[in-house]
Amino acid sequence: MRRPDTSGRRYVLAHVLGFGVVLALAGCAATAPPATVPVSAPPQWYAPLPPGTTTPTSSVTPSLPHNGSLTGLSQWWQQQNDPLLVELIEAAQAVSPSVITARSNIEQAQATRASSEAALLPTLDGTGGLSRSQSAPINRTIVAPPTNLAQLGLQTSWELDMFGQNRASLEADKERLQGTEAMWHDARVSVAAEVANQYYSLRACEKLLLIARADARSRAETARLTGLMTRAGFEAPATAALARASSAEGNSRVTQQQAQCEVDVKALVALTAFAEPALRQKLEQAQADVPQQGIAEISSIPAEVLAQRPDVFNAARELTAASFEVGSARAQRYPRLSITGSVTTNRARARAFSQNFDTWSIGPLALTVPLFDGGVSQAHLEAAKTRYEEAAGKYRATVRQAVREVEEALVNLQSTTDRGGDTVVASEGYRASFAGTEARYKAGLASLVELEESRRTLLSAQGAVANLEKERRSAWIALYRALGGGWTVSAPPATPMVFDIPASALPSWP
Repeated sequence: MRRPDTSGRRYVLAHVLGFGVVLALAGCAATAPPATVPVSAPPQWYAPLPPGTTTPTSSVTPSLPHNGSLTGLSQWWQQQNDPLLVELIEAAQAVSPSVITARSNIEQAQATRASSEAALLPTLDGTGGLSRSQSAPINRTIVAPPTNLAQLGLQTSWELDMFGQNRASLEADKERLQGTEAMWHDARVSVAAEVANQYYSLRACEKLLLIARADARSRAETARLTGLMTRAGFEAPATAALARASSAEGNSRVTQQQAQCEVDVKALVALTAFAEPALRQKLEQAQADVPQQGIAEISSIPAEVLAQRPDVFNAARELTAASFEVGSARAQRYPRLSITGSVTTNRARARAFSQNFDTWSIGPLALTVPLFDGGVSQAHLEAAKTRYEEAAGKYRATVRQAVREVEEALVNLQSTTDRGGDTVVASEGYRASFAGTEARYKAGLASLVELEESRRTLLSAQGAVANLEKERRSAWIALYRALGGGWTVSAPPATPMVFDIPASALPSWP
């Protein structure tokens, strides 16, 4: 008796079993390290908060800066009642190379994400071809006519993402896109702070220039009176020489201070790309001394402040992206499953005879199992692990730096507040002392040396008042930057950032 042919059944059964094994393996997705690492944040700010600010009163529902909204911080420049400052900042942000680079980084990240999304989808290609052929003659009397063949078809292929390699790459690209968007805002904040510091530096320079000019006029008047007294025989020639030297010193200080103001103007021209004559006209028309508005409310919980900083957010996104890339690199070591297919329509024509015929195919369903690659995939995995550890270290360092910047800004603000009253009192006292010494000198009861010593002390005290105001403005700007500049997360991150548990070592690698 003839045994039945079961080879076909075995062939089908083998394919079914093989496909079942593939599906079972697909359930074992490639693992990745934690998407976040624990970072400890202080329970409170140890530097004093600025005078006039309020802090949360409830530990259960802590408020964010500016009464639970970052709008106040993002519009902080408009609240300074200085339209020229706002105009300068907007102009600088429009031409800043750092902002342009940040915008370019966003577009590049968007393109990379689109490429990763495409890797998850099938590919479809159109094909077409024309050919002409002729068979060899059968004999001398029978010659086959030439044949024209036209083809038009579609081809598709798809590699199934069984172990999440392409999906992990896509998630990593999404994380980096969010990070680049945050860093674009960080670039804008940096430019705004740079312009504001330069603008306030110019205003302080102008105040110092006024002080220097008043001092130079006073010295010149003293030199004139001393010269008259010397010619009348009431003062020694050496005294007149000292007075002339003092006047020359005052004029030199005016020239030096004026040059510094010119340098500040040039810097603003470079930052804003304004024409210098137009900028000078705007500076002359604007109010020179506008009281600065502080930040209304600062959260006493550092974790809330850190969560609204774009650089901390970007560092967290880089860490999450590195985690996904470890999983993607590990998935490269697992089998790959792909399928192809095509549909083609053909038209053959030989003299008056023509024929149309269509073909289609599905497959092969190909399974590729990596066996030996010389250690390339393992090297890629180790490199991805190293990048993850690097991202974790940078993330923790960014958080520490953020805490430091806020604390330093608060300390500097407190310092300027504590010194403000004493500096003004000292300036007023030295002004009164100089006026008395000058009156005594004109009456012949004080020497020129005493007068010049009193003048130098007054000049130093007046300069201290102007420099302290500049320092206080710089401290407010530093706090504005340290608080994130009003940036908010437009979309929730894939994994929340962790601030409230102690830092620990990275987990051991499987």
